[in-house]
Amino acid sequence: MKNLASYIDHTLLKPDCTELQVVALCNEAREYQFASVCVLPTYVALCANELEGSEVAVCTVVGFPLGANMTSVKVAEAIAALDAGASEIDMVANITAIKSGHLNLVFADIQQVTQAVHQRGGIVKVIIETCLLTDAEKIKLCHIVSQCGANFIKTSTGFSTGGATQHDVQLMHANVTAGVLVKASGSIRDYQTAQLMIAAGASRLGTSSGIVIVQGASPAAGTTGY
Repeated sequence: MKNLASYIDHTLLKPDCTELQVVALCNEAREYQFASVCVLPTYVALCANELEGSEVAVCTVVGFPLGANMTSVKVAEAIAALDAGASEIDMVANITAIKSGHLNLVFADIQQVTQAVHQRGGIVKVIIETCLLTDAEKIKLCHIVSQCGANFIKTSTGFSTGGATQHDVQLMHANVTAGVLVKASGSIRDYQTAQLMIAAGASRLGTSSGIVIVQGASPAAGTTGY
């Protein structure tokens, strides 16, 4: 198996995070050689500068955390992030459209963002917020994400009612087409959980506990977050 750190998107998406914390995140990502830092859009340019010359990618979020933005806004947000130095975009699918059965809208939303990002050489991860969906809805979204050619399907924003589960990762891995990978995120805070998600089929992990995970330790009591 590849190095555990290379699975991890080292994440800081708290609304009250500071510039100093983001710089520290970049330093940690460089030291531990995480796959990326995942940060708020306002910090993309800062991270691109901090990580210049390293192999750590800059990832940011689009339509976050509800997914209900108009598609044109998501596309513009993704393009602006790529122009600022991001190379990976984690977009939130339109959850309310999914729940309302408007799958054509969901498809168009994902497809247009994916096309815009791929035209600029970026990677797209589609967040479907599994905790709000039935298994049937999750499977439909696996098919839509696959048809749209996104690079990843992702479990969670970390801001809703639940995070990644072994069941959901297995279900998603079984229902996407070859070439579409699974990112597990939300509630992954220790080495054991990370290993369970990888065994279930995750190729990337979104977590703010990356250092704890790679050190194989349990988080301190009361640790919470993405």
